[in-house]
Amino acid sequence: MTSDLSFAPVSPRPPHPGTFVVLEGGDGSGKSTQARILADRLREEGHDVVLTREPGGTEIGERLRELVLAHGQGAVDPHTEALIYAASRAAHAHQLIGPALERGGVVVCDRYIDSSAAYQGAGRGLGEDAVRELSRWATADLLPDLTVVLAVPLADARERAGARGDADRLEAEPDSFHARVNDSFARLAESPGGGRVAVDGTGSVDDVARRVWGAVAPRLEPAADPARTAAGATGPEAEEAR
Repeated sequence: MTSDLSFAPVSPRPPHPGTFVVLEGGDGSGKSTQARILADRLREEGHDVVLTREPGGTEIGERLRELVLAHGQGAVDPHTEALIYAASRAAHAHQLIGPALERGGVVVCDRYIDSSAAYQGAGRGLGEDAVRELSRWATADLLPDLTVVLAVPLADARERAGARGDADRLEAEPDSFHARVNDSFARLAESPGGGRVAVDGTGSVDDVARRVWGAVAPRLEPAADPARTAAGATGPEAEEAR
């Protein structure tokens, strides 16, 4: 199913002094682990860092996270699911991410708009472009400066996710759903551009972390205060990769 939803355009955002980095990938891609490692490395380099996640990042966002990911919340149809994610993202962008960027911080976010395009757009069949447009309207077009897409074969990612146990509502979806999600991320990884870069997510955690740092470091301005390390603010702690 596709959609012809159209939202009123938003005014172009002025440049901000901070840097917005997003890690993307399917369940079991390792993005949450890599987001934490990247945030720690950035703090060591002297940056003011905000580590956050989606859905979540704010008080209302964390409540919406529980609503959309926990079992036992009742039926959640695809359109409602997409709107819950967009609502959480709106609060995240306006209350946490935007202010951090305005003060010159580095925001490291575990998932953002591309995840909704993959899960609700491709996985639920709502249309990737329609879901992206919804999120761009909700965030007033606050887009990442860099998106790192962790490329991991579906079989490997599903094995990693299964090893964690306690699957949330989306993790528990059938393999056919995750195949559609993985295909969406694979298309992003195969056609980098628009601020996206693909990173091989296979191998050891340390190997992947070196690749991620190699992709991120060239995009960063030098830290304003090299003596500053762990002083950066942090959103709710990101969990292991969904």
